[in-house]
Amino acid sequence: MRRQKNSFGKIVIFLVLAVVAAGAVFVFLSPQFEKQAPEITTESNLFWNGKDKLTISLSDESGIKEYSAYYVGNNGPVVINSQKISSKQTNVTFNLGDIRLNPNAKSIKIIVEATDRSNWNLFQGNTVSKEFILDVDRKRPVANVITNSYNIRQGGSAAVVVEVKDENLSDKYITFNNEYRFELIPYKKENFYVAIIAWPVWEEEFSRVNLVAVDKANNKTISKVPLYIKDLKIKNDKIKISKNFIERKSIPVLQRSDFEVPTNDIDIFVKQNRDLRVSNVATIRKASLENMSKEMVSKFDLKPFRRLSGSKTFAGFAERRHYYYEGDKIDEAWHLGMDWASIKHAAINVSNDGRVIFNDYLGIYGNTLVIDHGFGVQSLYAHTSKSFVQDTENVRAGDKIATTGSTGAVFGDHLHFGVLVQGIEVNPLEWMDRNWIKTRISNILHEADYAIKSSDK
Repeated sequence: MRRQKNSFGKIVIFLVLAVVAAGAVFVFLSPQFEKQAPEITTESNLFWNGKDKLTISLSDESGIKEYSAYYVGNNGPVVINSQKISSKQTNVTFNLGDIRLNPNAKSIKIIVEATDRSNWNLFQGNTVSKEFILDVDRKRPVANVITNSYNIRQGGSAAVVVEVKDENLSDKYITFNNEYRFELIPYKKENFYVAIIAWPVWEEEFSRVNLVAVDKANNKTISKVPLYIKDLKIKNDKIKISKNFIERKSIPVLQRSDFEVPTNDIDIFVKQNRDLRVSNVATIRKASLENMSKEMVSKFDLKPFRRLSGSKTFAGFAERRHYYYEGDKIDEAWHLGMDWASIKHAAINVSNDGRVIFNDYLGIYGNTLVIDHGFGVQSLYAHTSKSFVQDTENVRAGDKIATTGSTGAVFGDHLHFGVLVQGIEVNPLEWMDRNWIKTRISNILHEADYAIKSSDK
Protein backbone atom coordinates (compact mmCIF):
# COMPACT_ATOMS: atom_id res chain seq x y z
CA MET A 1 0.00 0.00 0.00
CA ARG A 2 2.84 2.35 0.91
CA ARG A 3 4.54 1.54 -2.40
CA GLN A 4 1.38 2.47 -4.28
CA LYS A 5 1.19 5.82 -2.43
CA ASN A 6 4.84 6.57 -3.20
CA SER A 7 4.32 5.68 -6.85
CA PHE A 8 1.21 7.85 -7.04
CA GLY A 9 3.07 10.76 -5.41
CA LYS A 10 5.91 10.46 -7.89
CA ILE A 11 3.43 10.48 -10.75
CA VAL A 12 1.77 13.62 -9.38
CA ILE A 13 5.13 15.34 -8.93
CA PHE A 14 6.16 14.32 -12.46
CA LEU A 15 2.91 15.64 -13.89
CA VAL A 16 3.27 18.92 -12.01
CA LEU A 17 6.84 19.30 -13.21
CA ALA A 18 5.78 18.42 -16.71
CA VAL A 19 3.04 21.06 -16.61
CA VAL A 20 5.47 23.63 -15.20
CA ALA A 21 8.04 22.74 -17.86
CA ALA A 22 5.44 22.90 -20.60
CA GLY A 23 4.29 26.27 -19.27
CA ALA A 24 7.85 27.52 -19.18
CA VAL A 25 8.46 26.34 -22.74
CA PHE A 26 5.22 27.98 -23.83
CA VAL A 27 6.19 31.27 -22.18
CA PHE A 28 9.66 31.28 -23.67
CA LEU A 29 8.61 30.19 -27.15
CA SER A 30 5.17 31.74 -27.58
CA PRO A 31 4.97 34.94 -29.65
CA GLN A 32 2.68 36.30 -26.95
CA PHE A 33 5.65 36.36 -24.57
CA GLU A 34 8.30 37.64 -27.01
CA LYS A 35 11.17 39.43 -25.31
CA GLN A 36 12.36 41.72 -28.11
CA ALA A 37 12.04 45.39 -27.23
CA PRO A 38 10.57 47.82 -29.80
CA GLU A 39 12.87 49.53 -32.29
CA ILE A 40 13.03 53.34 -32.33
CA THR A 41 14.39 55.23 -35.33
CA THR A 42 14.35 58.79 -36.65
CA GLU A 43 14.58 60.13 -40.21
CA SER A 44 16.36 63.31 -39.17
CA ASN A 45 19.96 62.02 -39.62
CA LEU A 46 20.60 63.65 -36.24
CA PHE A 47 20.38 67.13 -37.76
CA TRP A 48 17.46 69.53 -37.40
CA ASN A 49 16.73 72.93 -38.91
CA GLY A 50 14.39 74.04 -36.12
CA LYS A 51 11.37 74.19 -38.46
CA ASP A 52 10.67 70.79 -40.00
CA LYS A 53 8.71 68.21 -38.10
CA LEU A 54 10.82 65.61 -36.37
CA THR A 55 9.51 62.16 -37.31
CA ILE A 56 9.94 59.14 -35.05
CA SER A 57 9.24 55.57 -36.17
CA LEU A 58 8.47 52.65 -33.84
CA SER A 59 8.25 48.99 -34.78
CA ASP A 60 7.58 45.74 -32.93
CA GLU A 61 6.15 42.37 -33.98
CA SER A 62 3.74 42.19 -31.02
CA GLY A 63 2.55 45.75 -31.63
CA ILE A 64 3.18 49.09 -29.93
CA LYS A 65 1.09 49.64 -26.78
CA GLU A 66 2.22 53.13 -25.80
CA TYR A 67 4.97 55.67 -26.30
CA SER A 68 6.19 58.99 -24.91
CA ALA A 69 8.67 61.54 -26.19
CA TYR A 70 10.49 64.11 -24.06
CA TYR A 71 12.47 67.23 -24.83
CA VAL A 72 15.26 67.61 -22.30
CA GLY A 73 15.74 71.32 -21.69
CA ASN A 74 17.41 73.34 -18.96
CA ASN A 75 14.52 72.58 -16.61
CA GLY A 76 14.55 68.83 -17.20
CA PRO A 77 12.45 66.55 -19.42
CA VAL A 78 9.20 67.94 -20.85
CA VAL A 79 6.65 65.66 -22.52
CA ILE A 80 6.12 66.72 -26.15
CA ASN A 81 4.17 63.70 -27.39
CA SER A 82 2.52 60.74 -25.66
CA GLN A 83 -0.09 58.19 -26.71
CA LYS A 84 -1.65 54.87 -25.70
CA ILE A 85 -2.66 52.74 -28.70
CA SER A 86 -5.82 50.67 -28.38
CA SER A 87 -5.43 48.41 -31.43
CA LYS A 88 -2.46 46.32 -32.50
CA GLN A 89 -0.08 48.29 -34.70
CA THR A 90 3.32 46.82 -35.51
CA ASN A 91 4.57 50.07 -37.05
CA VAL A 92 3.84 53.51 -35.63
CA THR A 93 5.09 56.84 -36.92
CA PHE A 94 4.56 60.15 -35.15
CA ASN A 95 5.84 63.71 -35.22
CA LEU A 96 7.22 65.42 -32.18
CA GLY A 97 5.27 68.39 -30.89
CA ASP A 98 6.36 72.01 -30.76
CA ILE A 99 9.77 72.53 -29.23
CA ARG A 100 10.60 76.01 -28.01
CA LEU A 101 14.28 76.39 -28.61
CA ASN A 102 16.75 78.92 -27.41
CA PRO A 103 17.71 80.89 -30.57
CA ASN A 104 21.36 80.16 -29.83
CA ALA A 105 20.88 76.43 -29.22
CA LYS A 106 23.41 74.30 -31.11
CA SER A 107 21.91 70.94 -30.16
CA ILE A 108 18.89 69.39 -28.42
CA LYS A 109 18.28 66.15 -26.55
CA ILE A 110 15.19 64.03 -27.23
CA ILE A 111 14.23 60.91 -25.27
CA VAL A 112 11.70 58.46 -26.69
CA GLU A 113 10.20 55.59 -24.69
CA ALA A 114 8.05 52.81 -26.16
CA THR A 115 6.35 49.71 -24.75
CA ASP A 116 5.08 46.77 -26.80
CA ARG A 117 2.04 44.52 -26.33
CA SER A 118 3.98 41.43 -25.28
CA ASN A 119 2.92 39.52 -22.17
CA TRP A 120 6.54 39.32 -21.09
CA ASN A 121 7.68 40.97 -17.85
CA LEU A 122 4.56 39.91 -15.92
CA PHE A 123 2.27 41.09 -18.72
CA GLN A 124 3.80 44.59 -18.64
CA GLY A 125 5.54 44.22 -22.01
CA ASN A 126 9.00 45.20 -23.16
CA THR A 127 9.98 48.82 -22.70
CA VAL A 128 12.84 50.62 -24.41
CA SER A 129 14.20 54.14 -24.04
CA LYS A 130 16.36 55.85 -26.65
CA GLU A 131 18.15 59.18 -26.54
CA PHE A 132 18.76 61.36 -29.58
CA ILE A 133 21.16 64.29 -29.68
CA LEU A 134 20.24 66.47 -32.67
CA ASP A 135 22.55 69.13 -34.05
CA VAL A 136 20.60 72.30 -34.77
CA ASP A 137 21.49 73.81 -38.16
CA ARG A 138 19.40 76.74 -39.40
CA LYS A 139 21.79 77.94 -42.11
CA ARG A 140 21.04 77.21 -45.76
CA PRO A 141 23.83 76.00 -48.05
CA VAL A 142 25.67 78.42 -50.30
CA ALA A 143 24.67 77.68 -53.91
CA ASN A 144 25.85 80.19 -56.50
CA VAL A 145 25.86 79.93 -60.28
CA ILE A 146 29.31 81.16 -61.35
CA THR A 147 28.74 81.06 -65.10
CA ASN A 148 26.83 79.10 -67.72
CA SER A 149 26.24 78.83 -71.46
CA TYR A 150 24.24 81.70 -72.90
CA ASN A 151 21.52 79.50 -74.34
CA ILE A 152 20.33 75.96 -74.91
CA ARG A 153 18.41 74.38 -77.76
CA GLN A 154 15.80 71.63 -77.51
CA GLY A 155 17.79 68.41 -77.77
CA GLY A 156 20.99 70.30 -77.04
CA SER A 157 23.55 70.82 -74.29
CA ALA A 158 24.87 73.60 -72.05
CA ALA A 159 27.63 74.03 -69.47
CA VAL A 160 27.14 75.28 -65.91
CA VAL A 161 29.81 76.06 -63.29
CA VAL A 162 28.67 76.55 -59.70
CA GLU A 163 29.87 77.07 -56.15
CA VAL A 164 28.23 74.93 -53.46
CA LYS A 165 29.33 74.70 -49.85
CA ASP A 166 27.97 73.82 -46.44
CA GLU A 167 29.66 72.09 -43.51
CA ASN A 168 26.76 69.61 -43.37
CA LEU A 169 26.11 69.30 -47.11
CA SER A 170 23.94 66.31 -48.00
CA ASP A 171 23.13 66.63 -51.72
CA LYS A 172 23.73 68.90 -54.70
CA TYR A 173 22.56 68.72 -58.31
CA ILE A 174 21.03 70.58 -61.24
CA THR A 175 17.48 69.94 -62.41
CA PHE A 176 15.81 70.46 -65.76
CA ASN A 177 12.09 71.25 -65.40
CA ASN A 178 12.30 69.76 -61.88
CA GLU A 179 12.24 66.35 -63.55
CA TYR A 180 15.71 65.48 -64.85
CA ARG A 181 18.65 65.45 -62.46
CA PHE A 182 22.24 66.19 -63.48
CA GLU A 183 25.13 65.38 -61.18
CA LEU A 184 27.75 67.99 -60.32
CA ILE A 185 31.38 67.08 -60.99
CA PRO A 186 34.14 68.64 -58.81
CA TYR A 187 35.96 71.32 -60.77
CA LYS A 188 39.37 72.88 -60.07
CA LYS A 189 39.13 72.96 -56.28
CA GLU A 190 36.91 72.28 -53.27
CA ASN A 191 33.36 73.69 -53.34
CA PHE A 192 33.34 74.31 -57.11
CA TYR A 193 31.56 72.07 -59.60
CA VAL A 194 30.75 71.75 -63.28
CA ALA A 195 27.91 70.04 -65.11
CA ILE A 196 27.06 69.60 -68.75
CA ILE A 197 23.27 69.52 -68.86
CA ALA A 198 20.80 68.46 -71.56
CA TRP A 199 17.39 69.53 -72.77
CA PRO A 200 15.81 66.16 -73.73
CA VAL A 201 14.50 66.46 -77.27
CA TRP A 202 11.18 64.82 -76.37
CA GLU A 203 10.46 67.58 -73.82
CA GLU A 204 8.83 70.34 -75.84
CA GLU A 205 8.38 72.75 -72.95
CA PHE A 206 11.25 74.53 -71.21
CA SER A 207 10.34 75.57 -67.67
CA ARG A 208 13.59 76.29 -65.84
CA VAL A 209 16.95 74.92 -64.83
CA ASN A 210 17.81 75.02 -61.12
CA LEU A 211 20.85 74.50 -58.97
CA VAL A 212 19.76 72.69 -55.80
CA ALA A 213 21.77 72.23 -52.60
CA VAL A 214 20.46 70.47 -49.48
CA ASP A 215 22.16 69.95 -46.11
CA LYS A 216 21.68 67.21 -43.53
CA ALA A 217 19.16 69.33 -41.61
CA ASN A 218 17.09 69.67 -44.81
CA ASN A 219 17.90 73.33 -45.32
CA LYS A 220 17.62 73.87 -49.07
CA THR A 221 18.88 76.52 -51.48
CA ILE A 222 17.53 76.75 -55.03
CA SER A 223 19.24 79.05 -57.54
CA LYS A 224 18.02 79.60 -61.08
CA VAL A 225 20.42 78.93 -63.95
CA PRO A 226 19.69 81.72 -66.47
CA LEU A 227 19.38 80.29 -69.99
CA TYR A 228 17.87 81.62 -73.17
CA ILE A 229 16.22 78.97 -75.31
CA LYS A 230 16.45 78.24 -79.02
CA ASP A 231 14.01 76.37 -81.21
CA LEU A 232 14.83 73.11 -82.93
CA LYS A 233 13.76 72.39 -86.47
CA ILE A 234 12.23 68.92 -86.48
CA LYS A 235 12.12 66.79 -89.62
CA ASN A 236 9.25 64.34 -90.00
CA ASP A 237 9.91 61.05 -91.81
CA LYS A 238 7.45 58.51 -93.14
CA ILE A 239 8.83 54.98 -92.91
CA LYS A 240 7.13 51.93 -94.38
CA ILE A 241 7.43 48.73 -92.37
CA SER A 242 7.19 45.45 -94.26
CA LYS A 243 6.22 41.97 -93.15
CA ASN A 244 9.72 40.87 -94.13
CA PHE A 245 11.29 43.41 -91.72
CA ILE A 246 9.07 42.25 -88.89
CA GLU A 247 9.94 38.60 -89.49
CA ARG A 248 13.69 39.15 -90.06
CA LYS A 249 14.31 41.90 -87.50
CA SER A 250 11.50 42.61 -85.03
CA ILE A 251 10.84 39.03 -83.96
CA PRO A 252 14.52 38.01 -83.49
CA VAL A 253 15.27 41.24 -81.58
CA LEU A 254 12.34 40.65 -79.20
CA GLN A 255 13.31 37.03 -78.69
CA ARG A 256 16.96 37.79 -78.01
CA SER A 257 15.86 40.49 -75.54
CA ASP A 258 13.63 37.98 -73.68
CA PHE A 259 10.47 39.89 -74.63
CA GLU A 260 7.28 37.96 -75.35
CA VAL A 261 6.43 38.03 -79.06
CA PRO A 262 2.80 39.01 -79.84
CA THR A 263 0.74 37.08 -82.39
CA ASN A 264 0.13 39.73 -85.08
CA ASP A 265 2.55 41.83 -87.14
CA ILE A 266 1.48 45.27 -85.93
CA ASP A 267 1.68 44.34 -82.24
CA ILE A 268 5.08 42.74 -82.84
CA PHE A 269 6.52 45.89 -84.39
CA VAL A 270 4.97 48.24 -81.81
CA LYS A 271 6.33 46.14 -78.96
CA GLN A 272 9.80 46.21 -80.50
CA ASN A 273 9.66 49.89 -81.41
CA ARG A 274 7.99 51.16 -78.24
CA ASP A 275 8.36 48.84 -75.24
CA LEU A 276 11.79 47.49 -76.12
CA ARG A 277 13.01 50.97 -77.07
CA VAL A 278 11.98 52.34 -73.66
CA SER A 279 13.80 49.48 -71.95
CA ASN A 280 16.93 49.98 -74.07
CA VAL A 281 17.04 53.75 -73.45
CA ALA A 282 16.66 53.10 -69.70
CA THR A 283 19.56 50.63 -69.83
CA ILE A 284 21.78 53.20 -71.52
CA ARG A 285 20.84 55.88 -68.98
CA LYS A 286 21.52 53.54 -66.06
CA ALA A 287 24.92 52.44 -67.40
CA SER A 288 25.83 56.04 -68.12
CA LEU A 289 24.98 57.40 -64.68
CA GLU A 290 26.49 54.49 -62.79
CA ASN A 291 29.79 54.51 -64.69
CA MET A 292 30.43 58.14 -65.60
CA SER A 293 33.57 59.58 -64.07
CA LYS A 294 32.89 61.89 -61.12
CA GLU A 295 36.51 62.59 -60.29
CA MET A 296 37.65 66.20 -60.01
CA VAL A 297 38.46 67.72 -63.40
CA SER A 298 40.73 70.68 -64.07
CA LYS A 299 40.58 71.12 -67.83
CA PHE A 300 38.25 70.45 -70.74
CA ASP A 301 40.04 68.97 -73.72
CA LEU A 302 37.34 67.19 -75.73
CA LYS A 303 37.84 67.61 -79.46
CA PRO A 304 34.98 67.71 -81.96
CA PHE A 305 33.62 64.22 -82.70
CA ARG A 306 34.25 63.15 -86.27
CA ARG A 307 31.83 61.42 -88.61
CA LEU A 308 32.43 57.89 -89.86
CA SER A 309 35.21 58.11 -92.46
CA GLY A 310 33.94 58.26 -96.05
CA SER A 311 30.32 57.94 -95.00
CA LYS A 312 27.05 59.52 -96.05
CA THR A 313 24.38 60.65 -93.61
CA PHE A 314 21.17 58.65 -93.95
CA ALA A 315 19.38 59.99 -90.88
CA GLY A 316 19.91 62.87 -88.49
CA PHE A 317 19.20 63.76 -84.89
CA ALA A 318 15.66 64.65 -83.77
CA GLU A 319 13.92 63.23 -86.79
CA ARG A 320 10.36 62.33 -85.89
CA ARG A 321 9.74 58.97 -87.51
CA HIS A 322 6.19 57.92 -88.40
CA TYR A 323 5.86 54.20 -89.12
CA TYR A 324 3.30 52.77 -91.55
CA TYR A 325 2.24 49.19 -92.21
CA GLU A 326 0.12 48.43 -95.28
CA GLY A 327 -0.82 52.10 -95.56
CA ASP A 328 -1.83 52.65 -91.93
CA LYS A 329 0.20 54.54 -89.35
CA ILE A 330 1.07 52.18 -86.49
CA ASP A 331 3.63 54.04 -84.37
CA GLU A 332 6.11 56.91 -84.11
CA ALA A 333 9.44 57.55 -82.37
CA TRP A 334 12.34 59.98 -82.09
CA HIS A 335 15.59 59.22 -83.84
CA LEU A 336 18.22 60.17 -81.28
CA GLY A 337 21.50 60.03 -83.20
CA MET A 338 23.21 60.22 -86.57
CA ASP A 339 23.06 57.30 -89.04
CA TRP A 340 26.17 57.04 -91.20
CA ALA A 341 26.90 54.41 -93.84
CA SER A 342 29.82 53.77 -96.17
CA ILE A 343 31.02 50.24 -96.91
CA LYS A 344 30.01 47.05 -95.18
CA HIS A 345 31.90 46.48 -91.90
CA ALA A 346 33.57 49.90 -92.09
CA ALA A 347 36.11 50.75 -89.37
CA ILE A 348 34.82 52.85 -86.44
CA ASN A 349 37.48 55.02 -84.81
CA VAL A 350 36.95 56.91 -81.56
CA SER A 351 37.44 60.70 -81.68
CA ASN A 352 38.43 61.31 -78.04
CA ASP A 353 40.19 59.51 -75.22
CA GLY A 354 37.85 57.67 -72.89
CA ARG A 355 36.86 54.52 -71.04
CA VAL A 356 34.47 51.83 -72.29
CA ILE A 357 31.49 51.70 -69.91
CA PHE A 358 29.10 49.56 -71.98
CA ASN A 359 29.83 46.82 -74.50
CA ASP A 360 26.91 44.47 -75.08
CA TYR A 361 23.93 43.55 -77.21
CA LEU A 362 21.07 46.01 -76.62
CA GLY A 363 17.80 45.22 -78.37
CA ILE A 364 16.95 47.71 -81.12
CA TYR A 365 20.49 49.16 -80.89
CA GLY A 366 22.10 45.77 -81.55
CA ASN A 367 25.73 45.42 -80.52
CA THR A 368 26.45 48.68 -78.73
CA LEU A 369 29.45 50.50 -77.28
CA VAL A 370 29.35 53.49 -74.92
CA ILE A 371 32.55 55.37 -74.08
CA ASP A 372 32.86 57.86 -71.23
CA HIS A 373 34.95 60.97 -71.99
CA GLY A 374 34.58 62.80 -68.68
CA PHE A 375 32.36 65.76 -67.73
CA GLY A 376 29.37 63.40 -68.04
CA VAL A 377 29.82 63.29 -71.83
CA GLN A 378 29.78 59.92 -73.59
CA SER A 379 29.69 58.65 -77.16
CA LEU A 380 27.50 55.77 -78.36
CA TYR A 381 28.10 53.39 -81.26
CA ALA A 382 25.21 51.08 -82.22
CA HIS A 383 24.49 48.26 -84.70
CA THR A 384 28.17 47.24 -84.79
CA SER A 385 29.26 43.90 -86.22
CA LYS A 386 32.42 43.42 -84.19
CA SER A 387 34.04 45.06 -81.17
CA PHE A 388 37.80 45.40 -80.67
CA VAL A 389 37.70 46.69 -77.09
CA GLN A 390 36.68 45.30 -73.71
CA ASP A 391 34.38 46.71 -71.05
CA THR A 392 36.23 49.16 -68.71
CA GLU A 393 39.14 49.40 -71.20
CA ASN A 394 40.75 52.81 -71.72
CA VAL A 395 40.89 53.95 -75.34
CA ARG A 396 42.86 56.67 -77.09
CA ALA A 397 41.65 59.06 -79.78
CA GLY A 398 42.00 57.38 -83.15
CA ASP A 399 41.73 53.80 -81.86
CA LYS A 400 39.67 51.38 -83.94
CA ILE A 401 36.96 50.25 -81.53
CA ALA A 402 34.51 48.38 -83.81
CA THR A 403 33.17 47.85 -87.30
CA THR A 404 29.76 48.84 -88.63
CA GLY A 405 27.02 46.25 -88.95
CA SER A 406 23.29 45.60 -89.09
CA THR A 407 22.64 44.17 -85.62
CA GLY A 408 19.44 45.22 -83.88
CA ALA A 409 16.30 46.60 -85.51
CA VAL A 410 17.78 48.19 -88.64
CA PHE A 411 17.43 47.92 -92.42
CA GLY A 412 21.11 47.62 -93.34
CA ASP A 413 24.78 48.03 -92.42
CA HIS A 414 25.50 51.44 -90.87
CA LEU A 415 26.63 53.20 -87.69
CA HIS A 416 24.18 54.87 -85.34
CA PHE A 417 26.35 57.46 -83.57
CA GLY A 418 25.10 59.27 -80.52
CA VAL A 419 26.38 61.69 -77.90
CA LEU A 420 25.10 61.27 -74.37
CA VAL A 421 25.02 63.82 -71.58
CA GLN A 422 24.58 61.90 -68.33
CA GLY A 423 22.70 59.21 -70.22
CA ILE A 424 20.48 61.45 -72.36
CA GLU A 425 21.13 61.45 -76.12
CA VAL A 426 21.74 65.01 -77.31
CA ASN A 427 22.37 66.62 -80.68
CA PRO A 428 25.69 65.21 -81.99
CA LEU A 429 26.02 68.08 -84.47
CA GLU A 430 26.78 70.45 -81.59
CA TRP A 431 29.58 68.19 -80.39
CA MET A 432 30.94 67.90 -83.94
CA ASP A 433 31.18 71.68 -84.26
CA ARG A 434 34.53 73.14 -83.12
CA ASN A 435 33.10 76.65 -82.79
CA TRP A 436 30.10 75.46 -80.76
CA ILE A 437 32.36 73.59 -78.33
CA LYS A 438 34.56 76.68 -77.98
CA THR A 439 31.78 79.23 -77.41
CA ARG A 440 29.32 77.06 -75.45
CA ILE A 441 31.69 74.95 -73.34
CA SER A 442 35.37 75.91 -73.36
CA ASN A 443 34.85 79.67 -73.03
CA ILE A 444 32.36 79.15 -70.20
CA LEU A 445 34.90 77.12 -68.25
CA HIS A 446 37.65 79.68 -68.90
CA GLU A 447 35.36 82.42 -67.64
CA ALA A 448 34.68 80.42 -64.48
CA ASP A 449 38.41 79.92 -63.92
CA TYR A 450 38.87 83.64 -63.21
CA ALA A 451 36.05 83.64 -60.65
CA ILE A 452 37.48 80.55 -58.97
CA LYS A 453 40.97 82.08 -58.79
CA SER A 454 39.60 85.29 -57.31
CA SER A 455 37.87 83.28 -54.56
CA ASP A 456 41.30 82.78 -52.97
CA LYS A 457 41.69 86.51 -52.39
